[in-house]
Amino acid sequence: MRGSGGRVSLAPVRGRVHRPVRGRWKWRRLVQAAGRGDVVSRNELLSVRGHSVAWLIPAVLLAGIALADVTTNVFQIISWTVLVPGVAAAICGVRATAAFSMLAVVVYLLADLVWKHREETGLPGLMLVVIGGCVAVVVAAVRVGGEQRMLHMRDIAETTRRTVLRQLPVGFGGLEHAAVYLAADSEARVGGDFYDIQPGPHGTRVLLGDVQGKGLGAVDAAAALLGTFRDAAYHEPDLAVVARHLEIRMLRHRAHTAALGRADGDRFATAVLVSFRLDLPHAVEIVVFGHEPPLAVSPGGVRALPVAAGLPLGMSDLIARPTVSVSRAALADDEALLLVTDGVTEARDPQGRFFPHGEAVARAVASDAANAAPHRLVALVRDGTLRHCRGRLADDTTVFAVRRVGRPPKWP
Repeated sequence: MRGSGGRVSLAPVRGRVHRPVRGRWKWRRLVQAAGRGDVVSRNELLSVRGHSVAWLIPAVLLAGIALADVTTNVFQIISWTVLVPGVAAAICGVRATAAFSMLAVVVYLLADLVWKHREETGLPGLMLVVIGGCVAVVVAAVRVGGEQRMLHMRDIAETTRRTVLRQLPVGFGGLEHAAVYLAADSEARVGGDFYDIQPGPHGTRVLLGDVQGKGLGAVDAAAALLGTFRDAAYHEPDLAVVARHLEIRMLRHRAHTAALGRADGDRFATAVLVSFRLDLPHAVEIVVFGHEPPLAVSPGGVRALPVAAGLPLGMSDLIARPTVSVSRAALADDEALLLVTDGVTEARDPQGRFFPHGEAVARAVASDAANAAPHRLVALVRDGTLRHCRGRLADDTTVFAVRRVGRPPKWP
């Protein structure tokens, strides 16, 4: 229920709270698998202590077929050995598939020439096993080549993402911070979500945002905005000027992509810009560009900050005289700012209900005040989002939390 001053009253709810650190194992596996491709997940599932055990499946199948053929007189099950190379081609490497293809032929010949407990199956059956083995080797080669190319592209995408979302030092700019990023496109692992912290002579500025769309075009726009933020947030004393720099950069980026004839020339971005000023130790300044406003989380509860909404970045040309609204909100020393992108706010369960991350955080903090720490907050919201949508993210998801831990260092 929203009260005066923009405060949200969230009554504590009794019952079990899923803690972010000691959650159920299946949700930890979901978190670990989020953003990973099928290739990596399959390799992990078929490995023990770093060693592949995929070969056990076709080996057990071949042994079972041979044993059934020796002990059963119902029909000639030995011809089923043609299945063994096919199974190996799906989960093993090329050499292992070739080895099982040859083993299948050997077992088939043993059944015909050595065991001789029934009539010979003849040349047609042998040719079927031989041809099946050859086809399986070719299929395995094609599959492994495709997987290697995909893993190479994943490495490139991961490098691109880490270049855009740079690593932030501990306590950077006098802020305790934590972040988690999950890409909805598990193969590309890149998207339009971005965040950063930039300390400077006028305080520490924080930016979180989401570029419309996905893929490398969204990454390109996010990189442009982050570059402008890192420069303007350091030099400009006025947060409204920093906000105008971001708007102009988005418009310039759109004009550039449109001049190139790209189809993504009409992108925009939602964002939240926060300033921790040196002369305002108990307050923050906030500019909202069509984004979900931040929540203030402390051991005492959760509240929504009173902020003025604004247009997304790249839409100032829709109005005659665009203005920037800078809101100032009180922020206690023990309060952390929780910022999320629409991957959290628009996460739906099978019944179509949105994830109420504010209420989930309020319940967790009421149960354990330690959950108000930034690293606990991002883990809690991440796990709660994945539980709510059953691990099926509809959009890129970023959770970012910051809290003052002292005055930022002086900058030249």
